[in-house]
Amino acid sequence: MPITELLERNARLYGQEICLTEINMDLQEKHNVTWLDYELIENNPAGEYRLQMTWKVFDEKANRLANLLIKRGIKKGEKVAILLMNCLEWLPVYFGILKAGAVAVPLNFRYTAEEIKYCLDLSDTVALIFGPEFIGRIETIYHDIPKVRMLFYAGENRPTFAESYDRLTANCSSEAPPVQLSDSDDAAIYFSSGTTGFPKAILHSHGNLLAACYTEQKHHGQTRNDNFLCIPPLYHTGAKMHWFGSLLAGSKAVLLRGVKPEWILKTVSEEKITIVWLLVPWAQDILDAIESGAVRLEDYELSQWRLMHIGAQPVPPSLIRRWKKHFPNHLYDTNYGLSEATGPGCVHLGVDNIHKVGAIGLPGHGWEARIVDDKGNPVKPGQIGELAVKGPAVMKCYYKDPAATSAVIRDGWLFTGDMAKQDKDGFIFLVDRKKDVIISGGENIYPVQIENYLRTHEAIKDAAVIGLPDKRLGEIAAAIIELKEGFACTEEEIHMFCRRLPRYKRPRRVIFDNIPRNPTGKIEKPRLRELYGAARIVAVQTEANCIRKPENGKSKLSAN
Repeated sequence: MPITELLERNARLYGQEICLTEINMDLQEKHNVTWLDYELIENNPAGEYRLQMTWKVFDEKANRLANLLIKRGIKKGEKVAILLMNCLEWLPVYFGILKAGAVAVPLNFRYTAEEIKYCLDLSDTVALIFGPEFIGRIETIYHDIPKVRMLFYAGENRPTFAESYDRLTANCSSEAPPVQLSDSDDAAIYFSSGTTGFPKAILHSHGNLLAACYTEQKHHGQTRNDNFLCIPPLYHTGAKMHWFGSLLAGSKAVLLRGVKPEWILKTVSEEKITIVWLLVPWAQDILDAIESGAVRLEDYELSQWRLMHIGAQPVPPSLIRRWKKHFPNHLYDTNYGLSEATGPGCVHLGVDNIHKVGAIGLPGHGWEARIVDDKGNPVKPGQIGELAVKGPAVMKCYYKDPAATSAVIRDGWLFTGDMAKQDKDGFIFLVDRKKDVIISGGENIYPVQIENYLRTHEAIKDAAVIGLPDKRLGEIAAAIIELKEGFACTEEEIHMFCRRLPRYKRPRRVIFDNIPRNPTGKIEKPRLRELYGAARIVAVQTEANCIRKPENGKSKLSAN
């Protein structure tokens, strides 16, 4: 069945119950208000800080947009893009597009105007719904996107080149449109994160999205009593597909705008959150805040918080050991996935396998996985090869790119581009991205292994290892290191610390700087290679933390 039927079921069964809450902590702090015990009433003075929506209103909003799109001539299979920050309207917009039979095209809110144009062109988008944060970017390109026939603006102070989403949808029927949908119909185009090149357009069907619902709910056991905290951007498959478990269960979710540790803990406490999905940097920030005394756990009500899970990038085992020290009663899960597999879930650790922390886990619900060599043949346990997965949520294709599609989908198997190995118990351990492997003097060096080791140093907050050109060895490993606030460290100390590693794995160069990550938490290694690949780095010790910097004395990353 199409995923839209789950929304209609929830509206029918639980119509008057709250399903979504949006909290803007930044506004709340600026205006010194509290959201506790506010009623959902007209002219609520806290409305701009804490907004709520029932299942019935959610479904009606989706229907109004669907009817507007159909009225405006949007045909089944045509593409409608979403360019919004996380907000209460985001998911009704997404489901409204699906209910119209159109294909939803979520866009990264960090895209430049040119990247927005590229993605609109590539996806054949005919209509765009955008918010106030993007007026300037759309204004620079709207004359140059001829395929886009309609621009709908969601917000106040409408620009003259767009129509009012709010006004137009308010005048449309809230009844479901008579559009027949099936599992095989196109549903959404997501764009790859771009960590290995310019984004590709990933096409998913309704069947793919529905499969993600069942996989997520099976893994984390969402019930009607759960409340899921969603922090990552909804344009990405990760956040939305984890919320799909809440959709299937008919349970609550909270959209939090902000990632400060105290904001996360306060929201968990006051909204009675039971499930939180974090990215590695946010988990690190929470632990650092606890251990520095910046936050005190006894100030929050956290007893109902039953599950913390992490995904989107390799998780250092040292991080989870620290987490369990402060949250010994939490269930924990690692989620591995990729947009081509409709987000997280094709491999996951499982809450009963905490003893295997460091592994990404076993094949997920409904999935198969294997480790293969360059010819696609399975390798022996313990040997490194490429991870391939097969299941009901493998993408239909890279949109309009059959060559790229055939390169990664073979006989139904999706070749992930991730290098991995399996232990004797069948647990899969991620080694690195295939394209990030460093070949130094004929030896394969897998950066993730070194990064995990570096993060065990008490002064290191984050680490990234990249390959830099070397005349003799071809490449050498360079470690970019971000220190914890208030900690000092020198290059010599790092080299001494790395003496426990095999000689060929030891970083030959150490650079102290910030670690750039994209909105889904993945390290932007192409950016680091561009910044440092040909640069001459000199040591500049500062009194604060002995950070090593380029010759101009400024961090390359902070200058961009």
